[in-house]
Amino acid sequence: MSQVFLYDTTLRDGTQREDISLSVDDKLIIAKRLGDFGFHYIEGGWPGSNPKDAEFFARAAKLELGGAKLAAFGRTRQKNKSCEEDSNLEALLAAKTPVVTMVGKSSDYHVKLVLAASLEENLAMIRDSVAYMKQNGREVMFDAEHFFDGFLANKDYALASLRAATEAGADWLVLCETNGGKLPWEVEEIVREVRQHIPTPLGVHCHNDTGCGVANSLAAVRGGCTQVQGTINGYGERVGNANLTTIIPNLQLKMDRKVVKAEQLRELTSLAQYVAEVVNLKHYNHAPYIGRSAFAHKGGIHVAAMLKAADTYQHIDPQLVGNETRSVVSELSGRGNIQFHAKSLGIDLNNDDAQRVLGHIKHLEHEGFTFEAAEASVELMLHRLRSDYVQPFELIDYFVITEKRQSRGLLSEATVKVKVNGETKFVAAEGNGPVNALSTALRSALAGVYPVLTTVRLIDYKVRILDSANGTSAQIRVLITFQGGGHVWTTVGASANIIEASWRALSDSLEYALVKLN
Repeated sequence: MSQVFLYDTTLRDGTQREDISLSVDDKLIIAKRLGDFGFHYIEGGWPGSNPKDAEFFARAAKLELGGAKLAAFGRTRQKNKSCEEDSNLEALLAAKTPVVTMVGKSSDYHVKLVLAASLEENLAMIRDSVAYMKQNGREVMFDAEHFFDGFLANKDYALASLRAATEAGADWLVLCETNGGKLPWEVEEIVREVRQHIPTPLGVHCHNDTGCGVANSLAAVRGGCTQVQGTINGYGERVGNANLTTIIPNLQLKMDRKVVKAEQLRELTSLAQYVAEVVNLKHYNHAPYIGRSAFAHKGGIHVAAMLKAADTYQHIDPQLVGNETRSVVSELSGRGNIQFHAKSLGIDLNNDDAQRVLGHIKHLEHEGFTFEAAEASVELMLHRLRSDYVQPFELIDYFVITEKRQSRGLLSEATVKVKVNGETKFVAAEGNGPVNALSTALRSALAGVYPVLTTVRLIDYKVRILDSANGTSAQIRVLITFQGGGHVWTTVGASANIIEASWRALSDSLEYALVKLN
């Protein structure tokens, strides 16, 4: 297995996504997690561009990053300036990182239009900057910006930019597919040709504007690159950078390239989720390898086959990347989906029981329920089939009223009568709405017997109109999500009456909490 080195630029290029802004503390904890995972290089930012990145590098010097090397990013010197006079290069040195990555022009079009410099002056800027960093003891990566576009427009000049960096002592030449417009066969062919002319190790840095960021990165490795740059979850400017959470398992599991240790690869899913949490973005459920739905199976034929052999509808064992197989239950399910789901819960379900649950689910979905996003409701059905299952409470009746009073404004009040351990409890409660009042009353009735419910809190409440043509008499679906004891779960209710739909989801959620936490 030939080694491919991983270079993460989430903390610099990833933060150029328009809805990401990281504090210094955010960047430090992500860097630590990347180091623990096994990255070879972690790019921390551009110390010459803002005070935040300067502070990051000052504090990051104390981080334990395992075997990872921290890199500072900048540009080659400005035209008509010496390296010693260039504040950007001085900021790179002040960051005191073992690695410096400098971006420079490899496209004659950009040299003339953007830099407004001569072609020879640009080559001198590359040569001088790389040599200056090498003289100061840094490992140097030259990021050849717009390389693939530049190569197709003027191959000789693009190669000349690489030779200038090589002659000055660059350790790596990174071919940047900056605009993200190339396709995999173009990338592989160009890298192969570069490899014939340039002896210095090559890396690749791709963007995802054509949706080919991952494919282009893999093609570059086939062509001869031994370093891949990218970001966690593909974060980056415009539509993003090449997604390392897809590239890494593809390299290691599909292309037989040595990237990280097997035990580190098993942390890939949790790493992706962790970074998503820190940057405050929802983790993409349908991401390859690490998404929650990456190994979720809905079709009854699929699940029936997987009960016999998991590889019938899975391209890898999800545990290799720290993920898990799931069976999604819906009206499209077969009996196998139910049995698969029950098996994952440690419940042995015979064919008749599975068929009965499936029939019930299909009937409820016809009424407006949906169970794909409400797995707790399905799990509760399965637990209720157990011979030793005792329902923790039984609803006798409830009453809800909402009034607008001049003296007190809008008021909702609910009364709930439930049987708990053979004893009937009757509780009333007020709330800022009818569902809140119902929830407060029910929890008050149960809390004395089940104190664990005091640790449970509602985190989401969704309502959907299912048949809007019926106006205010339309069928309503309610999804309620609770959190407690390190678990998050969602239950569903449906009815033409929003209070009844909410009650069904609410009571199921609290019953599920008692199954899970008690």
